[in-house]
Amino acid sequence: MMRRAQRLIPWLLLPLLLAAAPAAEPGGLRVEHFFLVLIAILISAKLFGELAERIGQPAVLGELLAGVVLGSSVLAVIPADGSLHEMVNLLAELGVAILLFEIGLQTNLKEMARVGAAATIVAGVGVIMPFVLAFVYWMLLRPQIGALQPGVTDSMVATFVGATLTATSVGITARVLTDLNRIHTREARVIIGAAVIDDVLGLVVLAIVAGLATGAALTLFGIALKFAVAAGFLVMAVIIGNVVAPRLFAFVDKLRVRGVLLVSALSFALLFAALAGLAHSAMIIGSFAAGIVLSTTEQFDLIAERIEPVADVLTPVFFVFVGAAVNVGLFIPGSESFDWSVLILGGTLLILAIVGKVVSGYSVGWGRTKLHHLTIGVGMIPRGEVGLIAAHLGLTAGILSSEVYSAILIMVMLTTFVAPPLLKAIFRRAAEPVPEPALAQPAAAEARAASSP
Repeated sequence: MMRRAQRLIPWLLLPLLLAAAPAAEPGGLRVEHFFLVLIAILISAKLFGELAERIGQPAVLGELLAGVVLGSSVLAVIPADGSLHEMVNLLAELGVAILLFEIGLQTNLKEMARVGAAATIVAGVGVIMPFVLAFVYWMLLRPQIGALQPGVTDSMVATFVGATLTATSVGITARVLTDLNRIHTREARVIIGAAVIDDVLGLVVLAIVAGLATGAALTLFGIALKFAVAAGFLVMAVIIGNVVAPRLFAFVDKLRVRGVLLVSALSFALLFAALAGLAHSAMIIGSFAAGIVLSTTEQFDLIAERIEPVADVLTPVFFVFVGAAVNVGLFIPGSESFDWSVLILGGTLLILAIVGKVVSGYSVGWGRTKLHHLTIGVGMIPRGEVGLIAAHLGLTAGILSSEVYSAILIMVMLTTFVAPPLLKAIFRRAAEPVPEPALAQPAAAEARAASSP
């Protein structure tokens, strides 16, 4: 496996060559320069993603690492500001909208209802506990890491830091459970169901903190209002969409022009995103709702198939852009910007992220052993898209400093590294799951034996 990975190394030199592209002229952005930078982003994302998968890690880690390499603190292919930065940022925003649209397409509301109360409780505790732990930690200790911008308070920073710890990455957890051939176990059903609900709750939290990014005051009433707007928009969008979408796409199905289904689906997603923005909620709530709506249409399979190559191109741009904002010097001893406090913060957030999710596994009433509760908790550890989006939003709004942002990104990456081996170790220790009907039969037999003379 390592030999095959080594063959990819020469290809990684291509982005280095592209890094030598001429800088934009003072008069404005040169189109050819933007094209070269975009080539560097796309190729680096795929090559680093390939390397990550070759060593058993999700591709998103490779894409984040590609961003770190291309960022202003290493190769400076992606500048920290200027017109080129804004162009890449626009593509990244489009990429994250497509990402949430895809997640919405894969969200089955009937399946979410079927997993029942256990998954809902795990998801609720799994969102609340990490948020509360991070918020209380920040407000009690008030770590002085990076300078606060004018008008930014500790409570605003604490809220954003807490938001980054809330949502589980359902894709990473599902991949590990599938690889272990445990995807059909009772624990897996609870984990996957909770992770999906967890993502929805995480998006609502994200919509709340998005209000802080616009300068809204942090009050209990303001938080409740933001929650009501985000949750209300999500519910209303799904209800109205389920009335409109079947008729709309039945009409689209009769059209013969090339690409009409893809264009219609993308337009539907972007319209919902724009409406969410106009409703002062997070735009990704809108694209997520659009995905949920279209997942119930007859054209769902075709839409999912057509949208996949678009997501393959645009979604990595977002993760590369997120990684590019990391200041590598903060983690390198001897460098001018090295700061031990960033490493300490990253480690502390990692502990809080793990503890908050493990506790959620013990919130459900059933479980034959503590190991089964632990399995659920550990399965909820990996963080992913929603946490990265929250961190990126906080950075661009000036609420999170570069130091805090870098510590959060390290936390997200480490939770993704830590969870798979922990899950594998727990499953090795756990006995083979026994089907629920089989559990009742021995118990009944023992009861009959005990009552017989």
